[in-house]
Amino acid sequence: MLIRIKKKSDVVSSEITSPSVYLNRRQLIAATGLAAGSMAFAGKGEPALQQGPGVNAKLENVKEGYSKLAQNDPMTSYEAAASYNNFYEFGTAKEDPVENAGNFKPKPWKVTVDGLCKLSGTFDLDEFLKPHQLEERIYRLRCVEAWSMVIPWIGISLADVVKRHEPSGDAKFIRFETIVRPEEMPGQRSRFILPWPYVEGLRMDEAMNPLSILAVGMYGETLPNQNGAPLRLMTPWKYGFKNVKSIVRISFVDKQPKNTWNEATPHEYGFYANVNPTVDHPRWSQAKERRIGDFLKRDTLMFNGYEEEVASLYAGMDLKKHY
Repeated sequence: MLIRIKKKSDVVSSEITSPSVYLNRRQLIAATGLAAGSMAFAGKGEPALQQGPGVNAKLENVKEGYSKLAQNDPMTSYEAAASYNNFYEFGTAKEDPVENAGNFKPKPWKVTVDGLCKLSGTFDLDEFLKPHQLEERIYRLRCVEAWSMVIPWIGISLADVVKRHEPSGDAKFIRFETIVRPEEMPGQRSRFILPWPYVEGLRMDEAMNPLSILAVGMYGETLPNQNGAPLRLMTPWKYGFKNVKSIVRISFVDKQPKNTWNEATPHEYGFYANVNPTVDHPRWSQAKERRIGDFLKRDTLMFNGYEEEVASLYAGMDLKKHY
């Protein structure tokens, strides 16, 4: 289990959708009024059903399963999480990923690990995952556009992956790279959207933080294509764009990687992407956020509510400069 002592950042059981609810997706839509009223995916429910629970593979041997959680007052539904996405490889509108990801093939999949490490090479995804324990992590997800969700992810500890590949002392950062398949990812057919491949990076101590995971599933099953199948990063104290999807390369490097959004719009996006209510994006205030499915806004929490776990990583740094 990730955290045995209750912390302020813990997501309470009332913030997630129960399996009995999200497995009966049409009942959920009727019961919550999402089909009629949700800003998140009004009129876009049907495409999400194409890759809902029962379609994707069930993940087995997951530590800390749903049976240990009290299920009530669902917050983020599977439909919302699967239908309202930023994944520009499939298009720039929120509904584009679920509508355009049907032809994407997440199997077979290989991951290359290279750079300043002892164990390098190209691995089949099953081989890459096999030494590690799958764990369920219920994390808040906060977008720089000021909307948020709470999602039960399934993944492996990034720190354990780092240890397994034995980076050298010169490795100060990890660089992550997304696959390039313009024939399956229509957004990649234009470099006017973003420079491809999509690249992100973490400082080594950020990667070693216990909260950092590589996710392979959500809601008990493998990731839908539109949510970053088959492998994505999840660092819940950072804005969503930091959590690179459909990863094919993990590189240990000695210099800070140039992440994609910083390269595309340097005056708007920095390297760290830490959730900070006191530092506004030029186009969006970060002081408040709207949880998908809610009408009213709520206050944004420093580091997305994970301050107790991660604030020490940035002690002494000017967080308005290193945003």
